[in-house]
Amino acid sequence: MKAYDGGQDGEEWPPPRQNPDLQGHEEAELALHEAFSSGRLPHAWLIAGRRGIGKATLAHRFARFVLANGGDGAGGLFAGELPVEGPVDGSVDGSGPLYLSPHNPVFRRTAAAGHADLITVERSLNDKGKLRTEIVVDDVRQIGSFLGLTSAEGGWRVVIIDCADEMNRHGANAVLKVLEEPPPRALLLLVSHAPGRLLATIRSRCRRLQLKPLAENEVAGLVREYLPDLTAGEIGELAGLAEGSIGRALGLAKEGGVELYRDLMAILNTLNTMGGLDVSALHSMGDRVGGIGAGDTFHTVSELLTRWLGRLVMFAAHRRFDPGGGGGAGFGEDDGELMARLAQAGGLDCWLGVWEKVTRLLARTDSVNLDRKQVFIGSILALENAVRS
Repeated sequence: MKAYDGGQDGEEWPPPRQNPDLQGHEEAELALHEAFSSGRLPHAWLIAGRRGIGKATLAHRFARFVLANGGDGAGGLFAGELPVEGPVDGSVDGSGPLYLSPHNPVFRRTAAAGHADLITVERSLNDKGKLRTEIVVDDVRQIGSFLGLTSAEGGWRVVIIDCADEMNRHGANAVLKVLEEPPPRALLLLVSHAPGRLLATIRSRCRRLQLKPLAENEVAGLVREYLPDLTAGEIGELAGLAEGSIGRALGLAKEGGVELYRDLMAILNTLNTMGGLDVSALHSMGDRVGGIGAGDTFHTVSELLTRWLGRLVMFAAHRRFDPGGGGGAGFGEDDGELMARLAQAGGLDCWLGVWEKVTRLLARTDSVNLDRKQVFIGSILALENAVRS
């Protein structure tokens, strides 16, 4: 099993706290190991990168390593020397310097959320039993009381915030107070999909560790492992759509993302053609995304459309600033042909405006209870109007 943010109980892939393996982030893992080995481990790390690439998996992996290896020094930015023992059970087996065997007692307790020196701060349930949209201050207050206690096992106390972007203003201020005066031998690991959303004062008090997207062949290999029943073609398409995120690839597979993308592209390919927009196919897909219980399908199609529009903007930008470059690298032949046709019809400024309009409309659909079918049709018509104007 490999690293990926977001698996849930009952799914075929493990959630980060239960995942023993990591792929594609060797440099980041080595940086954490070297910081620990140096005896000058920063008390707070901001683990940043695209959603679904293994950030939370790495955070839990490092937390297990620190808890298993203990040490007699103090934490903080200028800590004393810390002995490094390696994995407690000696099971390194080439799986990375922070690897801990699933049979290790520390691994088993952290995987079961039963280690006294580790807490994970996430969005909690509200009074109606539904998951909150943000991490509230009550979720964060436990950090102060937790770090105020003596370590239960005589080592480090570790806090993982997953993800820090979801803290509301009061929660963020509460975390900031802890970061300003961290107690000895305390380690805070903040997982972040979008560090720019965090307070600048929080970012400045953390050592930043930026994770890169996974390579397409790595995503394909992981999809093949988790979903062995998929065809090679489907795996390749998912890996291409995932943009370096195994989490996104698995999410698209769960929602039928390959078929939805094919149908979406079939509609887009009728733009700016002699026959014009395929209105019948447009309404048919609108029925699929707008039906009762089709909220997940709508969100998947919305993500596919906005990401494709973002790539179209990039293509148009390449064409403007590098007219002889063919639109830049990273675009498939069929995709590139469509983008070339649309970029010639609209241009960079036009498509940037369409991207902003469509992204804003799709994002507001749920919050103001808009009709999903009409929103989808309106988004495609915005593209048609751009090529006609």
